[in-house]
Amino acid sequence: MDDADHLPQPAPGRECGSCTMCCKVLHIADLDKPAGRWCSHVKPGAGCKIYEDRPATCRQFFCLWMQDGRVGEEWKPERSRFLVTEMPDGGNVLIAVDPNFANAWRKEPYHATIQRWVSDFAAQGRFIFVRSGTRCLALLPDGEKDLGSVGPNDMIAVSRQAGPAGLVYNVEVHPHAA
Repeated sequence: MDDADHLPQPAPGRECGSCTMCCKVLHIADLDKPAGRWCSHVKPGAGCKIYEDRPATCRQFFCLWMQDGRVGEEWKPERSRFLVTEMPDGGNVLIAVDPNFANAWRKEPYHATIQRWVSDFAAQGRFIFVRSGTRCLALLPDGEKDLGSVGPNDMIAVSRQAGPAGLVYNVEVHPHAA
């Protein structure tokens, strides 16, 4: 089986169009582009100036809105000001937010859905992280934890243990060794 068979694919009828939010909010190592800043190769609202020669990281990326046709138009990143994607660890979820609209994910109709995901995903051992530039939050059933500045290669570990009022979640950031 070809590795391409396992890559994310857009849902039928979905296309990026004028949306270029991933070109701003994501860290793109292949281009040495930090999270929260526009890629030097993008014309915001128009597209990639090196589209034919863009790195594999960009070619293979599709946000949740692109992959899941059941997700409403209000979740398209250029409208919501954030994108949702599965993290490279294969289970946790990243909400990458435009730093100019850092609280966009807290607005409705998004916030109630995200809060539901927090509980549902935690039951599966999966967690949601919100990143705006380098600042990262962990959204957990027992509350939100501000992790401060987290590097793109730092590892975030979540553990849980029984407490007097239910499960207590602990989060640790393990800096990437250079």
